[in-house]
Amino acid sequence: MTDAANTYPGERLGFPEAGSGSIGRVGRRIAALVIDYAAATIIATAFFGYQQFALPGEAGVTMFTPMIVFAVLQIVFIPTLGGSPGHRIVGLRVVRADGAWVGLWRPIVRTLLLVVVVPAVIWDQDQRGLHDKAAGTILLRA
Repeated sequence: MTDAANTYPGERLGFPEAGSGSIGRVGRRIAALVIDYAAATIIATAFFGYQQFALPGEAGVTMFTPMIVFAVLQIVFIPTLGGSPGHRIVGLRVVRADGAWVGLWRPIVRTLLLVVVVPAVIWDQDQRGLHDKAAGTILLRA
């Protein structure tokens, strides 16, 4: 079967078109990202306070503090809960391409590439971002 014959994302990988176990679509992915980043910003502000511009050595949330908290949330929750809090809220889960547990290194690679942004916005025909392809993971509906 050729790629042109695929009628939906995930078909060539053996996943169903819709429902549980199908490829997570863009709307859910964006919703999960917004939830996770909002949570990271709230956590960063609660622990470090708020300053619009923090000088080096000053306490306060800088533009990188929420991103660091976001990365920690991803790295901690993907191997333990099967997805970040945002993923789980919107009904997504992160699995290895072969369906096994993601392990510990895959969430780290996936998250480092996710925070760079570019790999996350370049997808293949199965709607897998480069960050998921590099880590050998797939974002599925739970």
